[in-house]
Order: sequence, then structure tokens, then C-alpha cells
Amino acid sequence: MNIAVLLKQVPDLAEDLEIADSGDALDPEYVTYVLNEFDDYALEEALQLKEATGGSVTAISLGTEDAEDALYTAVAKGADAAVKVGDFEEEPLDTHTAARILASVLRDRGFDLILTGVQAIDDLDGWTAPLVATYLGIPHVSVVTHIAPSDGGVKVDQEYAGGLMAEFEVSFPAVLGVQAARAVPRYAPVSKVRQAMQTTEIEEIGAEPEGSSGITVRRLYAPEAAGHAEMLEGAPEAVAERLASILRERGLVAG
Repeated sequence: MNIAVLLKQVPDLAEDLEIADSGDALDPEYVTYVLNEFDDYALEEALQLKEATGGSVTAISLGTEDAEDALYTAVAKGADAAVKVGDFEEEPLDTHTAARILASVLRDRGFDLILTGVQAIDDLDGWTAPLVATYLGIPHVSVVTHIAPSDGGVKVDQEYAGGLMAEFEVSFPAVLGVQAARAVPRYAPVSKVRQAMQTTEIEEIGAEPEGSSGITVRRLYAPEAAGHAEMLEGAPEAVAERLASILRERGLVAG
């Protein structure tokens, strides 16, 4: 089974983010990039399938900020090859444009499965997997929580609202948008990442965006505080009395 995994680096939400002077983007000086959580799940599923059935895993990323870090880390975890597409560090792409570029790279490489995260935390639109499948003209299932090998394809579990689950049999080739992995994504020690940097040659493919579509960011705003929490201080008895008083005032407990 030959699998491609599409990876994306996203801003680390654990860090303080600042809006650039232009007002429509984050200030890159204050942004640290990390691998999108759902893409990490997709990578783990790909590696699990490879270990169960053989074949290979190729990690693919658009040439955005810190893309090589994600690719080397993927190799350190067990991917067999890495591909970086274009150079878009100064020109962020909308999902439609990114999907067209990725599909053009994937089209003639003979992958059985193409996995990616169900969505990315910086856009939350969840359209990468279905759009790549559309441009390639192959089947697609998203919100996938489990993948198992099957004759000529895979069986996948898809989650619906309310915790409902459906099982699909999907023939190769296909694109899957992964929401969860069967195991916690494996950790790549720094030593293995450095080894990957020394021994792995990332394949670089040139690409240019063709037009644009989808959402255009016009303005970003920092969240506005609607109020502040009241911090209760003092002796335990005084704090308990004040807390009980607040609950009574708000009608949450009987007087």
C-alpha cells in the first residue's frame, strides 16, 4: 500500500500571537509553527497501515513556513520519502488553490491512499481532502476515525453528529480526511530528526498558484474581553461564604 500524507504547519496557539500592521495577517515575528494536529493523526494512521501491510509512506507539504521541519519529523517517525511543493512562505494560499497544486503533484504518482487531517486550526474549513479528491476525480471520505485494510481498498469509520458512526468500504485510489488515529501520534526524538536532516533528501517540486478562490481575510481582530473573573481570596470560610452568596444571587442554589 503506497500512501501519501499531506502535512501543514500552523501557528502554535500556545504562544502569544500578534496581528501585523497590515491588519489582515499575523505578525510572523511572533509566530511559532507546529504540525497541524489532525495531520499528525493522518501521519500516524499512514504509518500504522504501512507497518500492517507493507508499502511506503510519502510526506508531502507545500513550501510554507517551517515546512521542512514537518517533513524531516515525518521521516524521523517512519515516512520513507518527503516532498516539498513550491515556495509560499510570503504568499499564503487559500484551501482551493492549495488543493489544486497538491492534486497536480499527486496525479501521476500512483498512490493508493492520500491522507490528510480533517481540517487545520488556522482555517477550520475542512475542504482540503474533498477538494483534492475532486480535482483528482477519485473517492473521498472525511471525518475518518479508523482505517483498516480491505481487498482492493480500505474500510473506514466516519463520525457523524451525536456520536453516530458509519462504516464505508472505499476502493483505491482514495482520499481520506482523518479526524483521529488509533494510537497517540508517535514521538520523534530530536536525535532522530537531526539524523533525518543529514540522511534524507527532500524532493522539491516547483509550483505557482493559478488564480485564487475561497475565503479572503480582510481584517483580524484581537478578542475583546466582555468581563473579568472575580478572584475570591481570604480564609477558606470567608471564600466559601462568598461563593455561596454568589450562587444564591444568581439563583443557582436555593436560599
